[in-house]
Amino acid sequence: MNDALSIARDLVRCPSVTPADAGALGVLESLLNGAGFDVHRVTFSEPGTADIDNLYARIGTDAPHITFAGHTDVVPAGDESAWTHGAFAGEVKDGHLYGRGAVDMKGGIACGVAAVLDYLRDTGGRPKGSISFLVTGDEEDISVNGTIKLLQWAAARGETFDHGVLGEPSNVETLGDCIKVGRRGSQSGTLHVEGKQGHVAYPHRASNPVPDISRLITALSDEPLDHGSAQFQASNLEFTSVDVGNTASNVIPGQARAKFNIRYNDCHSRDSLRALVEARLAKATGNRIRARIVWEPSNSDVFVTKPSPFTDLAVAAIEEVTGRKPELSTSGGTSDARFISKYCPVIEFGLVGQTMHQVDERTPVADLEKLTKIYRGILDRYFGQ
Repeated sequence: MNDALSIARDLVRCPSVTPADAGALGVLESLLNGAGFDVHRVTFSEPGTADIDNLYARIGTDAPHITFAGHTDVVPAGDESAWTHGAFAGEVKDGHLYGRGAVDMKGGIACGVAAVLDYLRDTGGRPKGSISFLVTGDEEDISVNGTIKLLQWAAARGETFDHGVLGEPSNVETLGDCIKVGRRGSQSGTLHVEGKQGHVAYPHRASNPVPDISRLITALSDEPLDHGSAQFQASNLEFTSVDVGNTASNVIPGQARAKFNIRYNDCHSRDSLRALVEARLAKATGNRIRARIVWEPSNSDVFVTKPSPFTDLAVAAIEEVTGRKPELSTSGGTSDARFISKYCPVIEFGLVGQTMHQVDERTPVADLEKLTKIYRGILDRYFGQ
């Protein structure tokens, strides 16, 4: 069966917790091969990380070229005994498909495949252009052997993309309320403050870094990084942990550390953001406090897909099926759209994300059917039908 529910159930029944594939890409490979796609399974490696299997499939050789992207890997189920229905059973109950990945995002992939197969049946098996699928098994973890390398591999083959649709669960409350057209960048770091260890009864012989790091946390957190932009909310810097590595109550520690993460908008590049925070740190430390920031590597850059005929046709397809005009939003965390955006304009539109990563993750079967119709509507409009 090539309907979205059947495909989604087959995918959910593959326990593809990152980095395991567990047969999920094989489900897609079989369907797409049968529809005439040129299918490639590509494995990427990186020292110190798990090998990741990926899939690229294309039908057609002409422009325009639209790609449907996504991931078949899922987060762990947690305590499976807490699930009402088996986490990987793919059961349907009371009009809902249950299972890990039903929402994030095997359901979205299933709808994309079902819509494309339906479109090809009605057009004699060939699109008026090209359609492809970019599917990885490395989105829910460190994202180094997945979409980023699959795009590089495709580019090396001479593949070019005109537009992309990422089937992440973009909707907040109900299907049709939100298209993600951008994401803020993400940058993490650790603030290190040096002191001098000593006995608490003799503080003049020591230098306590705890009050100093408290002052610096306040200095770096209190002043806004910006006030937002036309497409994005304001950037924010949040401290997430403070540690002195000290188990004794009568010892002044020699060092204090505080981890933080910044979600930044298009007022900044990664380099300009780091420079801004470093300048604020230098001002706050003066000539007394010894402090430094260790920045973590990041592949989460800010991006935005501005309004265009492509976003207009997506809005029209959604409104036709749901009766709702979706908001063009840049809220939320990161996704693989940050990689795709370097190759073509990309939007994110999938299912409703309320139960993703939760026990009893589930999606209404009716939403699977509607999302399939929306994707089909996008294809019809994209290829001028």
